[in-house]
Amino acid sequence: MLKRGYQSRAWNSSQNWRVPLLVVSLVLMLVVVLLFFQNDVQKPSLAYGLPKQKWKSFDSLVQLHPTVEFLNGTEVIWQIPESPKAVLFLAHGCNGRAINFWDRSHECPNCIGLPEERLLVLHGLAQGFAVISISSAGRCWTLGQEASVVKNIIQWWTIKRKLEKLPLVALGASSGGYFVSVLATIVKFSSIVIMIAEGKFEQIDVKKDYPPTLFVHMPKDVYRLPKIDEYMEVLKEKGIDVAAIECLEFPLSPNTLSDRIPGLDQALSARLFEVFQEKGFIDRKGYMKKDGRAIKWKKALEEKKTIVLDKHLVPHIQEELNLAFAYHEMTSVHSDQIFKWFESHMS
Repeated sequence: MLKRGYQSRAWNSSQNWRVPLLVVSLVLMLVVVLLFFQNDVQKPSLAYGLPKQKWKSFDSLVQLHPTVEFLNGTEVIWQIPESPKAVLFLAHGCNGRAINFWDRSHECPNCIGLPEERLLVLHGLAQGFAVISISSAGRCWTLGQEASVVKNIIQWWTIKRKLEKLPLVALGASSGGYFVSVLATIVKFSSIVIMIAEGKFEQIDVKKDYPPTLFVHMPKDVYRLPKIDEYMEVLKEKGIDVAAIECLEFPLSPNTLSDRIPGLDQALSARLFEVFQEKGFIDRKGYMKKDGRAIKWKKALEEKKTIVLDKHLVPHIQEELNLAFAYHEMTSVHSDQIFKWFESHMS
C-alpha cells in the first residue's frame, strides 16, 4: 500500500509541474504566432534591410506608359491601369517634378524615373490605382492658391476620365507631405500618406472628417520626430485613424544599386560598392557613415578614371545613398504597407 501510494503521489507531482509547463509552452507559441502575423503597417518584413523587390519586379505585371499634359502651364502626368479601383495623387518634394515618377520613354522623353518614385507608381498601377502626379509651380509647394489649382486639376481629370466615383487617396513626400496635409482640408481623400514630413497641422483646422493619416518617417530626423508624435495625438483626439511607419537605415551590398536602379548593371554596382569601402563612406557592415548628400562620392568616382558613369545615373545613385542612410528621402521600401493602408480605408 505504501508503495502504491508513493507512486500515486509521484504521478500527481509529475502532473503538477507538467500542466503549468504545458500552459507556458502554449503561451510562448501564441506569442510567436502573434509576432509573426502582427500588423504589417507597424512591422514590415525586411531582408537585409530591404524587401526583395528589384527595379524590374513589376515587368510581368505592368509597364510605365504615361500621358503628359500641360493644363494652364501646369505639368500633369498620369496613367490608368485596366479596371482601376482607386485614384492616387502623388506630390513630389522640393526640387522635384512629376517627371520623377515615370521612366524616360517616347511618351515622356523628359521623364527621369527616379528609383523610389517609379516603384511607388508601379506598385500603385499593379494594385489597380490610377496614378496622377502634378508638378509644383516653384521649387517647393506653396500652401495657398496652389492647393486650389491642384484641387481643380484633380476634379477635372477624374471627371474627364470617368474616375470621379472611385476612392481618391494621396501621398506626399517632404514639401509634398506638407502640401497633402493642407490639400486634405479641401479635397475629399479616403486616406493620405505623409512621408518624411510632419504636416502643417498647426496651421489648419482639423475636423472630424479629416482623412485617415499614415506617417512614413525616418526616426533619424530628430526635428520632425517629436512633431509627428504630437500631431498623431492631435488627430487621435479628433477620432481620426492614424498610424506610423518608421523607415530605418540599411546596409549597402555589392548588388544594392543594380537591384534598385534601372540601367545600372551588377558589375558597376559592385565596383561602386568597392569605392565606397575604399573611401570609408561605409562601415564594415555596409552602413553609410554620413548622409549621401554629405559625402563626396562623385569626386571619388572622378578620381577613379577606370569608372565611367553615365551622368543620368547620378541622381538615381544619390537617392539610394540618401535612402540607405535614412534621414530624409522618398522611399518605396514600405509600399506594401502603404497600399494596405489605402485599401483598408476605401470602403
